[in-house]
Amino acid sequence: MSAQTGQNTLEFARNLDEQDPLAHFRQEFYISPDTIYLDGNSLGLLSKRSEQAVHDLLDSWKTLGIDGWTEGEHPWYYLPEKLGARMAPLLGAEPEEVIVTGSTTANLHQLIATFYKPEGTRTKIVTDDITFPTDIYALQSQLHLKGYEPNEHLIKVKSRDGHTLNEEDIIAAMTAEVAIVILSGVQYRSGQVLDMEKLTKEAHKRGILIGFDLCHSVGSIPHHLTQWNIDIAFWCTYKHLNGGPGAVGALYVNKRHFGTVPGLAGWFSSDKSKQFDMEHELTAAPHAGAYQMGTPHILSIAPLLGSLSIFNEAGMEKIRGKSLKLTQYMMDLIGHELSEYGFTIRNPVDDTRGGHLFIEHPEAARICRALKEEKIIPDFRSPNGIRLAPVALYNSYEDIWRTIQKLKIIMKEETYKNFENKRGVVA
Repeated sequence: MSAQTGQNTLEFARNLDEQDPLAHFRQEFYISPDTIYLDGNSLGLLSKRSEQAVHDLLDSWKTLGIDGWTEGEHPWYYLPEKLGARMAPLLGAEPEEVIVTGSTTANLHQLIATFYKPEGTRTKIVTDDITFPTDIYALQSQLHLKGYEPNEHLIKVKSRDGHTLNEEDIIAAMTAEVAIVILSGVQYRSGQVLDMEKLTKEAHKRGILIGFDLCHSVGSIPHHLTQWNIDIAFWCTYKHLNGGPGAVGALYVNKRHFGTVPGLAGWFSSDKSKQFDMEHELTAAPHAGAYQMGTPHILSIAPLLGSLSIFNEAGMEKIRGKSLKLTQYMMDLIGHELSEYGFTIRNPVDDTRGGHLFIEHPEAARICRALKEEKIIPDFRSPNGIRLAPVALYNSYEDIWRTIQKLKIIMKEETYKNFENKRGVVA
C-alpha cells in the first residue's frame, strides 16, 4: 500500500473499507456525527455493548440490592476474576494470571511493593527517561518508602533520540546492582513496541525480575506474556480496550510467582472461600486475585463486560493486522500530501510501531486545535507532538483519507494561526 503510486484517492480508501473484515464493528460504537475520532489511544469510544452492560449492572443493583454480590447474571463478588479470564486471551496469559482491579498507578505500587525486594548490592530499579510520568512517580515513591534515594537507585535508560529506546542500552543497564526492571511495552509518545520477550530473557539471565506497563499496547498489539515468561505487568482499560473514563485497570502475575505475599494487602486479597471468615490473618488468594486490595468498583468495571466481548469476537491478530494497515496508509498519505509543510514522523515506520502515530511540528498545539475545529479529534503532546490513533475497531480508511486532506487544507490556508500555540488544561 503506497499513496505515492496514485492510491491517494477517496475511491481507493473506500475500496479498502469494502474489503475490511472488521468494518462491521464500527457500527458497535457511538461516533459523533461528522466527527473523525483519532484519540482512542487516550480514551476509547463507548460501545453499545458497554452501554448495555452498565445498564445491566445498574439493574442488578436496583433489583437485587446486596444480593447482587452473589446472584444475577454477573455476581459482583466474582467480577474481577471473571473479567480477568476474559481479558487473558488478549495478553496471552492463563485466566488465573490476570485480575481486573485498581488503576495503572495503584497496580504498579502493588507490584513493586510485592516484587521489589532489595538485597545486598542488588537494590536498583531500571526504567527509562521517556516513560510515562506516573510510572516514575510510583517508582520514586517505592524507593523512598524502602529508604533509598531515587537519584541513585532509579536508573533511567536514556533515549538516544528522545523518542525511542535502544534495547541494547536497556540490556547494558541490567547490572548486578539491579533488582527489577519496569518498562512500557509500547512507548506512549512514539508508539515504539519493545521486544518484550528478548528483554525478559536478558533480565532473567542476570537474575533480574522484569515487568511491563501495557497501557498503550493492550488491545492494540497481541501479547504472549506467559510464553515470554514475563514476571509482572499492569495496564489501564480506558484506551484501546474502551472501558470508559476512569475504568478499572488490571494486572498480570506469572503463575510461578503465585504464593508471593502481597506487599499491599487488603480484604479482597483474600481467598474467596475464606474472605468472610473475618480472620485477622490473611489467607491470600492462590492466584493473581491475591494482588487486589479493596472492594471492586462494580460500575466502573461494567463497561468491560461489553467491550471485551467485541475484542474476543474480532480477535487480536485481525485487530493488529488492520491497525498496521491503517497506520501505514496514514504515513503514506502524510508523505505524499504533507511533505512541504514541515511534519516529521517520529514513530517507527516498520512493524515495531503500536496502534498510534507520533508526528511533530513546531505549531503542533494550534494545529490540533484547528483539527478539532473541523471535528477531527487528535491528541497533543507537549511540546510539539501530535498523536493520531486510527483504531481498528471503529476507524475507517476513509477517516484517514479525510483527515489528511483536511490537515492539508489547514496547513495550506494557515487556518491554524487562528489559535494559540499552547495546550489546554488536558492535552
